[in-house]
Amino acid sequence: MKKAILILLVIAMIIPMGLTGCTNHRGGQLIIGNTTELAGDFGEAQWQNNAADADIRELINGYSPVALTRQAEYVYNDKVATVTQETNEDGTKTFTVKLVEDLKWNDGTPITAKDYVAKILLFSSPIIKDMGARGTYGMSFVGWQEYSASREKDADGNYIGEEEPTRVFSGVRLLGKYEFSVTVSTDYLPYYFEITYVDITPIPRALWLPADVDLSDEGEGAHFNDKFTFEHCSETIENARYANENRLSCGPYTLQSFDKTALEAVLVINDNYKGDYTGQKPNIEKLVYKKVTSETMIDELKTGQVDFLVQLSEGDEIKEALALVDNGGFDFTKYERNGYGKIQFQCDFGPTQFVNVRKAIAHLFDRNAFADTFCGGFGTVVHGPYGFAMWMYKEKEDQLNTTLDTYAFSMDEATKLLEEDGWTLNAEGGAYESGIRYKKVTAEEAGTYKHNVTLADGTILMPLIVEWASTEGNPVSDLLSVMLANSDNVKNAGMQIKQQIMTFTELLNWMYRDSSQGEAYGVPTYGMYNLATGFYPAYDQSYNFTLDPDLVAAGYNTNYIFDEKLDQLSMDMVYAVEPGDKESYAQYWFDFIVHWNELLPEIPLYSNIYHDVYNDKLQNWDVDGFWDLSYGLLYAWVEE
Repeated sequence: MKKAILILLVIAMIIPMGLTGCTNHRGGQLIIGNTTELAGDFGEAQWQNNAADADIRELINGYSPVALTRQAEYVYNDKVATVTQETNEDGTKTFTVKLVEDLKWNDGTPITAKDYVAKILLFSSPIIKDMGARGTYGMSFVGWQEYSASREKDADGNYIGEEEPTRVFSGVRLLGKYEFSVTVSTDYLPYYFEITYVDITPIPRALWLPADVDLSDEGEGAHFNDKFTFEHCSETIENARYANENRLSCGPYTLQSFDKTALEAVLVINDNYKGDYTGQKPNIEKLVYKKVTSETMIDELKTGQVDFLVQLSEGDEIKEALALVDNGGFDFTKYERNGYGKIQFQCDFGPTQFVNVRKAIAHLFDRNAFADTFCGGFGTVVHGPYGFAMWMYKEKEDQLNTTLDTYAFSMDEATKLLEEDGWTLNAEGGAYESGIRYKKVTAEEAGTYKHNVTLADGTILMPLIVEWASTEGNPVSDLLSVMLANSDNVKNAGMQIKQQIMTFTELLNWMYRDSSQGEAYGVPTYGMYNLATGFYPAYDQSYNFTLDPDLVAAGYNTNYIFDEKLDQLSMDMVYAVEPGDKESYAQYWFDFIVHWNELLPEIPLYSNIYHDVYNDKLQNWDVDGFWDLSYGLLYAWVEE
């Protein structure tokens, strides 16, 4: 028999301080400045996940049956649905979602179960994978492998066989106009963040699919009709990904427009939004979200060209902004970061495929001095993929401090690592004395790296030249250029780090090897990037270090590091732990961090104290490393 368990909805009996909003404060405008540029990719993060685009998506999407509380806990949202859970005889689990019947899109049309099921089907489909998206949205559900399987190709790259537009997704059921269910495979149970299996938001089918594409369920699983083909749907899907004029959506705000030249988005209140898990609706009538530069953003704040600067990180910028606050008319909020700044390596080609090279680079500059210089006293160096806001870090801090390799600055250690790894030759294959080091490599190690040298006898030599992609107007890039890339330390170590400056959007294209944005991006080119990462409250690294070539091709494991132990630890951290077992989760997290630190697929640079600085017309601004911009804006208001 199936054991049916009603999941009790968690209802906040006491609204935390800051989550007030009972008084009507509606009105006004807020101009938000961010140094991360908008790319305009609003397609559900199924292709890339630029942090600025993510802010917009969080503001315009909504109505998940799962909500994040102010205490950073996941709960079921009874304003959206009632959720029940069944444990089946075969060990799978079925979550049944019964929607409330008053949810609407911003154009006033009703939201139904089809809109939720369509999202799972679309973003798990072979069509979406053929368009360069991940296609893994429903990966945890029974029947995903069969549903998502792509057609085979012949030697010339042509598809073999016909499309199957009506293919059934057996683990996803459309049960009624306002009811659907998903069944989780035993391969994905237990799962520490199990509640998030139904953290599913709807998509507007009128935006994403042609009008004649429908879906149904005759008892074996949900499926589209025979109009769901690549030829018929791909143009509509591509347009939906970038749609920006009064975009059809259901969150607290509507994306009214996006100016790709000015990198500016305008959002207005969605009057059909019924509120979050507490019933809170937005107050600020109009949001303008724009790109700012480090050089001018404080002046823009001072002169009213922007009202709000998001997540200031660099020490001098923070100090200048706080001086503005001291003069009156402005305020600030500070909070620990749930993330870190980093150098990211791609570890499957060129010199950075070798762990000793990655470690040598870490030893070639003083990361403590870097963090002190950049953060200006508002942050410090970290030694793994974590941020100061994490409870796991706070709990394991002492163990981390005594266990992790800090990769202290040492020319001797860097040289030793390189020599042990075989970087002992010159360009002619003789003993290295000065200049660029070379290493004898196999044809497999050589790959197609453009700097390789082949001697007359067929010996392949790889020079110690690292191609680095960095972004324009980025103070971290500027500091790395001085303290690392162009330093005497790197030169004297026999290494060259070649910097290429580009937009952040272009950097992400190279990092994701996103050939959907141009064939050139699919070719491994840069071994080193600098950027920053913010983590979701559900810290889940599973598949980020996968060895599965299909998942790598889908955009997972952008480090391209293939280590069985790292992959297993990242999976066990969440899939070997029952929900609520914080002790086991924290231990797996610690073991993962330790092994990651040994392999060093990235060099952590800093975690810091974020500062939001704003015109004091902004009221009730209450955020932290988990309850971020999109949540804060919902409860804030402006007094003009």
